[in-house]
Amino acid sequence: MTDPWEAQREALGAFIREQRKRANLSLRQLAELTSLSNPYLSQVERGLHQPSVRVLKALSGALNVSAETLLAQAGLIDAMTAGANGATDTQEPNVPGTEQAIAADPRLGVDQKAALIAVYRSMLASAPPVTDAPPVTDAPPVTEG
Repeated sequence: MTDPWEAQREALGAFIREQRKRANLSLRQLAELTSLSNPYLSQVERGLHQPSVRVLKALSGALNVSAETLLAQAGLIDAMTAGANGATDTQEPNVPGTEQAIAADPRLGVDQKAALIAVYRSMLASAPPVTDAPPVTDAPPVTEG
C-alpha cells in the first residue's frame, strides 16, 4: 500500500524548491536562514520528509511566502483553495463545512487549525463509507471552556 501523503510531500517539496530558486537562494543559504540542516532541506525538497508546522513557518519567512500557502501546499489546510477548485467537504448532503469552520475560527492559531484539520482528515480517511445515514440530531452540546 502506498503512502497517501507521498504525492502531497513531493508536490510540497517541488513548490519549496521553486520558491527557493525564485528567491535566488541556494539550499545552503536557505538552511542558514531557517536554522535547518542542508540535508534535511534536501529531503524536504525531494518529498522524502514531511516538515512540521514549525519548519513550514520558518520556510515561509525565509522564502517570503505566507505560512498559510505552505500549509495548504502541505495538505494541512485547504479552506483557502477549496473555493477556487470546488473541492469542499460540503458536497455531500447534511455534511457541515467542518474544515471551513476550523479555518474560520479566530480563537485558533495557524498551528492549531492545521493540527485539527489533519486529525479530521485522517479520521475521514479511516472511516467506513456511510450509506444513507440520517443526520446526527442527538449529539451532546458543545461547551466552551
